[in-house]
Amino acid sequence: MLIQKIHHVAYRCKDAGETVEFYKTHLGMELVGAFAEDRVPSTKALDPYMHIFLDAGRGNILAFFELPTQPEMDRDRNTPDWVQHLALEVDSMETLVATKARLEAAGIAVVGPTNHALFHSIYFFDPNGHRLELATNTASAADWQRMRDCARPMIEDWNKTKTPPRHMAWAHADEMKS
Repeated sequence: MLIQKIHHVAYRCKDAGETVEFYKTHLGMELVGAFAEDRVPSTKALDPYMHIFLDAGRGNILAFFELPTQPEMDRDRNTPDWVQHLALEVDSMETLVATKARLEAAGIAVVGPTNHALFHSIYFFDPNGHRLELATNTASAADWQRMRDCARPMIEDWNKTKTPPRHMAWAHADEMKS
């Protein structure tokens, strides 16, 4: 089996309408579909829901479920909030910086731009508490290949020691000096 692409990624939302408006207003995503049922198709459980689908570009779909009869949504308290996030790609640094300014003008707190050596990104939260990252690639093809070449040795070393291997130290060398 070879995966062709991600069909969609689904998260929970507090309010489907508010979620649609946030993603339309701040990220330009259009609502492309919605399903509402009383029963879950896969399990047949009685659990009314609204399932919305947003166009994330290039055939990528971001979906959300509003579940009005379930307990209030929450996050995994054992995982730092910076870990679980959805990263979306933008075309340039100019777009990244302009989007940060627009988000901040709308009262949304934004972290970054952060230099990840291979790309730069900003971080913020949607109205459901999901952390979003907008990223733009800034590295050369050679740098991406260098990362791919050391990926397997990094995993092997990590699995042995559970300490950060230094194979990718070159990627953040400049930031570590300051």
